[in-house]
Amino acid sequence: MSDFSVPSSASRPLVPNLPSRLLLWGIRRQEQRKKKQAARNAATVNAKTNQQSQPLEQGMLAQQQHFLRVLRKAMDTPSFPQILSALPLRRVVRLRVPGAAGPLDARLYIPRGHVRGAVLYLHGGGFVHCGLNSHHGICCRLARASGAAVLLPDYRLAPEHPFPAAVEDGHAVLRWLARASARYWGGQVAVAGDSAGGNLAAVLAQAGRAGQCPNPVLQLLYYPSLYGRNALPSQQTYAEGYFLSRRSMEWYAAQYIRRDEDWTHPRFVPGLATDLHGLAQAVIVTAECDPMRDEGHAYAQALKRAGVPVLYRCYRGTLHAFLNFYALMPHGKAALRLGGRALRKAFAGRV
Repeated sequence: MSDFSVPSSASRPLVPNLPSRLLLWGIRRQEQRKKKQAARNAATVNAKTNQQSQPLEQGMLAQQQHFLRVLRKAMDTPSFPQILSALPLRRVVRLRVPGAAGPLDARLYIPRGHVRGAVLYLHGGGFVHCGLNSHHGICCRLARASGAAVLLPDYRLAPEHPFPAAVEDGHAVLRWLARASARYWGGQVAVAGDSAGGNLAAVLAQAGRAGQCPNPVLQLLYYPSLYGRNALPSQQTYAEGYFLSRRSMEWYAAQYIRRDEDWTHPRFVPGLATDLHGLAQAVIVTAECDPMRDEGHAYAQALKRAGVPVLYRCYRGTLHAFLNFYALMPHGKAALRLGGRALRKAFAGRV
């Protein structure tokens, strides 16, 4: 299965579509307000630090911790009312699932009708932020479109829990979900994720083929990060001004990766795997105006050369993380329907 939409230019930036331009305008306005607020917050933190006569290192640590708290609070907010998102579903269950280092909070999305298969959805956020609230609506729509149960775990985040904590949590949760699926939904599982979560989903698909965890029937990767430090052309083309910047990509990676040898570890750069034969069929979605665009496209081509069935779709004029803004962006809804249909076919045993 192949549906390749090759970006028309690797060197000339393309114009985002109207919803994306409106989003960028809103983001710029919000960034201006945040900069003013951050300056006031930094002054407050510095004043407290000086009053307490803390060493410089402790003062910097306090500022970093404050920055992370503010960032995570801002980024783990739903783009659409959660109650309304869940209305089409039978149930949304809050539960605790086994992680690699202890129980993790999670949400299980159960669609109406006959449920077939289970999907482990790993949220994006650069391994640093986002969580159960930011990706609630995405999982609601994916469960409805696929007819499968969707599990969204709150895996451990960097920098407190650097690589490979998120991968290890993914392994543990996938094993739990496979057992639950065998009991309730027919036994089959799939992996899905966006951005950093797409990285984790691709890593789990390779681990499943190797027998290290349950082997998924499908890997659904939305604008995934797959090639680590390998700078593909789109990273330069859309380095600044398109929601996700190359500088922020480097910052996220630096929070997650602490040892030099891990920059090339296969559990961080699945795109560099030398053997892709026998992997689960893939659906890879990219955004046209995204520094990560070429990563998903390159991986789709590599999988295709290895004989893996691939459906690739690049949505014109979209930005990184456009799924999170599906309420305002028709392409976000379309991408979720595309993934849902592919999951439904995979669980029905059709390629």
